Amino acid sequence: MMTKAIRIHAPGGPEVMKWEDVPTPEPGPGEVLLKQAAVGLNYIDVYFRTGLYKAPTMPLIIGQEGAGTVTALGAGVTSLAVGDRVAYAGAIGGYATQRVIAADRLVKLPDAISFETGASMMLQGMTAQYLVRRTYKVKQGDTIVVHAAAGGVGMIMCQWAKHLGATVIGVVSTEAKAELARAHGAAHTVIGHATLAAEVKRITGGAMVPVVYDSVGKDTFTASLDCLAPLGLMASFGNASGPVPPIEIGILGAKGSLYLTRPTLVTYTAKRADLEATAADLFDVVQKGAVKIAVNQTFKLSDAAAAHIALESRKTTGSTVLLP
Repeated sequence: MMTKAIRIHAPGGPEVMKWEDVPTPEPGPGEVLLKQAAVGLNYIDVYFRTGLYKAPTMPLIIGQEGAGTVTALGAGVTSLAVGDRVAYAGAIGGYATQRVIAADRLVKLPDAISFETGASMMLQGMTAQYLVRRTYKVKQGDTIVVHAAAGGVGMIMCQWAKHLGATVIGVVSTEAKAELARAHGAAHTVIGHATLAAEVKRITGGAMVPVVYDSVGKDTFTASLDCLAPLGLMASFGNASGPVPPIEIGILGAKGSLYLTRPTLVTYTAKRADLEATAADLFDVVQKGAVKIAVNQTFKLSDAAAAHIALESRKTTGSTVLLP
């Protein structure tokens, strides 16, 4: 039996992704075989493709998010049954029509949530969850800064923070994206980061903000620090413009005894109980309608290169799914 998959044999541009036949994997102990209905596209896929994040092996099947149906169980799996609708985030190997995955990394997808929505929101939605609920607990009355506010994680964070009673300042790259961010809960938008600190100062009447969520990285790091109130928290969770260069730790003291964290979804969902709680919180706000998942682009899985080009050139908004 064969499966179709996008594989890369060496790091590089979108052209290194090849649509190939691979043997259908057999689930080992504690694993299941999943027939994938939809695969999520995320910036971490680009990091693995380019070599910014080191591949565990070559050739490599990238992709860390998807949803589908369990078709076979490995030895010892009792938490799932054949036919269960499930979703996951964080397990590499997603760009395939079928894949094996550890059963304890899967969560059951509520019937009210489609495969496409599930595949497009697990990584981004659970990232948003830990950022606004755990890294910094956003509360009623807070004003916060969210970078890439019209992106997949950004649009979820804007809605979720507004639902929690916060005022969101969304940072975007174009006026069209500013409109999108405002439509998804941003009370204020700033285009570009050149005047960001000054705009935050104006909006907050000089108080600045307790937290900045920055997925852009190198280009926005200093501007983000300058938005923080004393004792504020900088959550740097992505590198869309490249990795943040080494910093002199004294700058955190000079700018107001600031906190800096580089969180990852892997750590926040490493324990099964944390994964279940994170997913349950996400499913809850989506089913209530407090957070709407915008699947704004779909591509065939075989056209993954085109999807990467669109993502890297900032042509995408919201979430993108690849359909096997």
